[in-house]
Amino acid sequence: MRIDVLTLFPDMFASPLSLSIVKRAQHRGLVQIALSNIRDFAANSYKKVDDTPYGGGPGMVMMPRPVLECLENVQKQESLNGRVILLTPQGRKFDQKLAKELAAEQRIILIAGHYEGFDERIRIVANAEEVSIGDYVLSGGELAAMVIIDAVVRLLPGSLGDEDSAANDSFSDGLLEYPQYTRPEEFNGLKVPDVLLSGNHAQIDKWRKQQAIEKTKANRPDLLDDNKKSENKI
Repeated sequence: MRIDVLTLFPDMFASPLSLSIVKRAQHRGLVQIALSNIRDFAANSYKKVDDTPYGGGPGMVMMPRPVLECLENVQKQESLNGRVILLTPQGRKFDQKLAKELAAEQRIILIAGHYEGFDERIRIVANAEEVSIGDYVLSGGELAAMVIIDAVVRLLPGSLGDEDSAANDSFSDGLLEYPQYTRPEEFNGLKVPDVLLSGNHAQIDKWRKQQAIEKTKANRPDLLDDNKKSENKI
């Protein structure tokens, strides 16, 4: 898999891409991650990539030419153009379902915005889809790109030490993950539940399923509502 990131701040990615699971996946040849600086395609000596919005208003908007010329250059580097994604607060909310979709792609191209966002013609010309990592606003799309890269890469076969880890993650089955325990058996007067020490795997699975439901009911009841809606459509 290849992941391209178009950004104004490629140096922000140095640490996240060189640590942990993402680093291991790159070393194993499971993913290639390439960074491209949009400023390299600015037409002026000041490397200007933004301008004031037509119609007035605060802030600056990213101009279409530098972004689209950077994208064109990136797409020429591989025969497959890839799935193009604009990282914006207006986009489809990123979730585990979308992470699995993207992990099945051979190539994705993430375009990180900045300032007040993108000129709308960038989305139209690039035939890009918009994706948001949540209902809040960041200074730029770089952090969103890092989140998506991490979530997608860990789903690639061979990226995790235990391939069952991803299957048991929160949201993998529409529920939050059950509580986890490790040594010591007792800590500050709190003991590990007896069922986890029993060795009865059927009972352990039953307990974990129930705990996942209870935690989801307490923390994210909307997920249970979504599951019921999906079941009713079947």
